[in-house]
Amino acid sequence: MSVEITNGIKVSVESRFSERFSTIVENKYIYQYTISITNKSNFSVQLLKREWFIFDSLDFPRIVRGEGVIGEQPIIEPGDTFSYSSSCDLQSTLGKMEGNYIFQNLVTSEILKVKIPTFQLLYPNLLN
Repeated sequence: MSVEITNGIKVSVESRFSERFSTIVENKYIYQYTISITNKSNFSVQLLKREWFIFDSLDFPRIVRGEGVIGEQPIIEPGDTFSYSSSCDLQSTLGKMEGNYIFQNLVTSEILKVKIPTFQLLYPNLLN
C-alpha cells in the first residue's frame, strides 16, 4: 500500500493486476486500484479535479486530467473516508502511476493540491 498525507488529506492506494480483463497475447495489461481518501483536517473538503501521470515501460508517459473521480466530486467531512476503485491499461508488465487531486476547503474556499502517492503496476509473473 502507498500512502501520502498532504494538507491534512490522507491518500492510500492499493493496486493489483487484473487477469480477467487483460489480454496478454495482445500486450493489453489491465491494473485495478483502490483509493481511500481520509480527511484528517478539521474542515470539510470537496474533491474537484484529478491529474494522473501514468508511466508504462513500453509506451510514452500519459497525463490524464478530469473533473472529480468516477463521475463524482465528493464532499469529505472531517474524519470521514471516501473510497473508490478504477483501472488503468498498459502495454507492458511494468509501470507506475502518481498524481494530484485538487480539493477545495469548504470553510475558507482555499484550493488545496493533494499528492496521490506513487504506486507500482506489476504483472505478478514478473516476480517468478
